Amino acid sequence: MDEQIKKIFFELHQDIPREGPGDAASTRKAFSMLAQLPPRPYILDIGCGPGKQTLDLARLTDGTIVAVDNHPPFVEHLRTQARLAGVADRVNAIVGDMFALDLEKERFDLIWSEGAIYIIGFEQGLRAWKPFLKSGGYMVVTQIAWFQSNPPEELRKFWEREYPEMQNRENDLTSISLAGYELIAHFPLPESAWWDDYYIPLEHRLPHLREKYHHDPEAIDVIEQHQIEIEMYRKYPQYYGYEFYLMRK
Repeated sequence: MDEQIKKIFFELHQDIPREGPGDAASTRKAFSMLAQLPPRPYILDIGCGPGKQTLDLARLTDGTIVAVDNHPPFVEHLRTQARLAGVADRVNAIVGDMFALDLEKERFDLIWSEGAIYIIGFEQGLRAWKPFLKSGGYMVVTQIAWFQSNPPEELRKFWEREYPEMQNRENDLTSISLAGYELIAHFPLPESAWWDDYYIPLEHRLPHLREKYHHDPEAIDVIEQHQIEIEMYRKYPQYYGYEFYLMRK
C-alpha cells in the first residue's frame, strides 16, 4: 500500500469504533466457551486496532492483556481508552508487527485476534503465532469465510480481487486441524456486527471524503472501493461473513 493510499485508508477508518466486523456480545460468547482458562490469564490480542474488543476482554477477566498493532494512532487510542476505563494497569498496548512478534515464547494462556488474521493469512497466522501459546493455551480468531458454495458472480469477482485467499468454513476447519489445534467451537458473527460499529459509521464518512478528494482520482478509487464492499454485504450477507474459531494448542 503506497503512502497516499495508506493516508486515505486511515482517514476513512480514523475514530470509528472498530476496524472490522465485531460486537461485544460475540466476544463475550466466545470468551465464555474457554472453560479451562486460569483465573487471571495472560492474553495476547494481535492486530488490536483501536482496541474495542481488547477493552471487552479486560471487562471479562482479571487477567493481563498485551495488545499489538502496527498503527501507532490505534495503539495510542487504546492506551487512552484503557486509562479512561480504569484498566490501564492490565492492558499493555504496544506497536508491533504480527509477522514478527518480539515476545516471549510459550508465555500466553490465550491469543485473541478479531478481524486481523487475514492480513498474515489464516493458516500462516495459526502456525506463526502458535509458539507464543502455552501448552493447552487457546487461540481465538475471526476470519472472513464463504457460507455458501455458489455466490453470485459479482460477489465472487469482488472477493477474488479483494481477498482471493478467502475459503469456506470447512477448509478453515481443515487448516485448524493441520496446524495442530483441537477445535473447541465456531460460530458466525451476526449481521448487526458488520453494521453497528463498522459499516454504518464508515458509510457516514464517505460523502464528506468524496467532496474533500474530488480532485484526486486515487483517493476517490479507495473511497469507492469501500462503498462497493458495503454494497456487497448489503446485498449478499447470506453468502459470506466472519466466523469465530475457537481452538486449543
